[in-house]
Amino acid sequence: MSTPSAIGQRGHLTWLGHATVLFVSEAGTRVIFDPWLDNPKGTATLADVGALDVIAVTHGHFDHMASVVPLAAATGASVICVPEMAAYFASVGVANVTEMNKGGTVRVKELAFTMVGADHSCGVNVGEGLANAYGGNPVGFVVTPPAGEGAPFYVSGDTNVFGDMALIGQLYGPEVALIPIDGHYNMGPREAAHAVQLLGVKRVAPIHYGTFPMLAGTPEQLREALRLKAAAAVVVDVSPGESLSLAR
Repeated sequence: MSTPSAIGQRGHLTWLGHATVLFVSEAGTRVIFDPWLDNPKGTATLADVGALDVIAVTHGHFDHMASVVPLAAATGASVICVPEMAAYFASVGVANVTEMNKGGTVRVKELAFTMVGADHSCGVNVGEGLANAYGGNPVGFVVTPPAGEGAPFYVSGDTNVFGDMALIGQLYGPEVALIPIDGHYNMGPREAAHAVQLLGVKRVAPIHYGTFPMLAGTPEQLREALRLKAAAAVVVDVSPGESLSLAR
């Protein structure tokens, strides 16, 4: 289910370590989620990422946005985020920002990006020794390609399981989910298994684990938790730098 892939394979999601995910559509539209390229499990440099159309940011914690500004400057990509994060990015010189909020959908080329809720916190580190700035609410994204060009997918951002994940599944029908399983700053494997059931996805690729010792959840623990629930979803255990096809 997972194969080593060069960055930029069309129709694939590529995990670049921690919470950073690159998506290249069948048509070649390039999207990066929550970029922190020099994370301890990171597999890509700024040059490796190449051209981008969209930088999608779920919230303001450094490990989800540390590479936004240099990527935006290098590529001219539109940064999609909540209004509070948009104001922050504008204040540090990001020129192309698209603000939106939960329940909204924006289109970039052939892709539809729907912003959904998350259960976490959000603050922007504006400098060492300074209090975090308010960054609005944390969010996730459901991305829907055109019919016939791969499965819709859900990138949760940092979150615990919450009941309205069932609504995300019912309204937007993602078939693939990328969700955290670390069990320290986010849900662990037990909670993530329940999230998978609420979402009704067919495949789940765990992320945001193993970067630091405290992020101790594992894909095997998620697989076992799903087995205990007799859930049919398949755990796709990708390593940083590997890809997941969205082909149905």
